[in-house]
Amino acid sequence: MELAYQGKAYHGWQRQPNAVSVQEVIENALFTLMQRSVEILGAGRTDAGVHAKQLFAHFDVEEELSEDFFFKLNSLLPQDIAINGLHKVTPEAHARFDAVGRSYEYHIVQKKDPFAFDAAHLVKRELDVDAMNKAAEILLEYQNFKSFSRSRTDVRTYNCKIEHAYWQRENDRLVFHIKADRFLRNMVRAVVGTLLGVGLGKMKVEKVHEIILSESRSEAGASVPAKGLYLTKVEYPNTIFI
Repeated sequence: MELAYQGKAYHGWQRQPNAVSVQEVIENALFTLMQRSVEILGAGRTDAGVHAKQLFAHFDVEEELSEDFFFKLNSLLPQDIAINGLHKVTPEAHARFDAVGRSYEYHIVQKKDPFAFDAAHLVKRELDVDAMNKAAEILLEYQNFKSFSRSRTDVRTYNCKIEHAYWQRENDRLVFHIKADRFLRNMVRAVVGTLLGVGLGKMKVEKVHEIILSESRSEAGASVPAKGLYLTKVEYPNTIFI
């Protein structure tokens, strides 16, 4: 299942006991449509308020799904969640563990914009984008990103292979692009907060080396708000698709 959602109304992707999540809303729609419980497993867990332009989730069914199923499922979902495709995959395919690449964007606006208040982070002060890009390049030299991970997390490794990380002006926004094989919880927002510290002149570019080597979250910058973060692409090997 290929989908997209605006994350403002949801407490992240994963089902929560006391809050509405994207997973819960889709599973409820599937229950209505199929008259039985169907569990879906996502490619990752976006945090509360984070958006997804593309995310994949897998679920198992024995029957063939018609084109009509696709339209009916979308009609049962709210306006801020859209199913963009259904793909048949091999029986052992897994939306999370088979993903080989994930891409994120972080959007910043630098003047008040009534159309971006819940879709981008407002930073009014002037930013040194060249310095921020030099600091972003440093990320490619390392693999252990514990310094940018949420403190209480149950991961087995803090290693991530970053393929690219850079800032780019796009119309009226400043957008941070980053791609890696995997990400730690809160990692992109902590990275962006640290790079903004460089852009605002609060720290030197070289300080990023020290932050990463410290493996301490307290050394890195504060996490930026979730509303500016978008999961934009999840990549899989062609071999899992039928």
